[in-house]
Amino acid sequence: MAPESVSFRITRNAEDLAQTIHALSRRLITLEQHVQAMALQLESHQKQEAEPDLQEMSSLDNVERLLHDCRCLLDLEAAPADEGHPVQDTTLQTSFSPIEDHAPADPYDTAEPYDQAA
Repeated sequence: MAPESVSFRITRNAEDLAQTIHALSRRLITLEQHVQAMALQLESHQKQEAEPDLQEMSSLDNVERLLHDCRCLLDLEAAPADEGHPVQDTTLQTSFSPIEDHAPADPYDTAEPYDQAA
């Protein structure tokens, strides 16, 4: 074999290896960029899960306040019924009028309305 032929093959193989290494390097760089982007996306997603949503928290606070108000109103309605005197509060009657229209009348309620003048 001629030394020129061997030298040409070595040079050709070296060029092929250089091109392969270059292609692998580019592929490695793109893979690293994808991994970095996914890591940032995962970190952002974890931060969003860790921090409560302000709108959701506000909505939950409103629901909690409404529940508290309803419980207070139910306590107000239950307390006079225990005493035997119906409530003469017009604000309760107007705020709950749609519900009270559908409520059945109590046939056992014989209590007389409370008269403040007497």
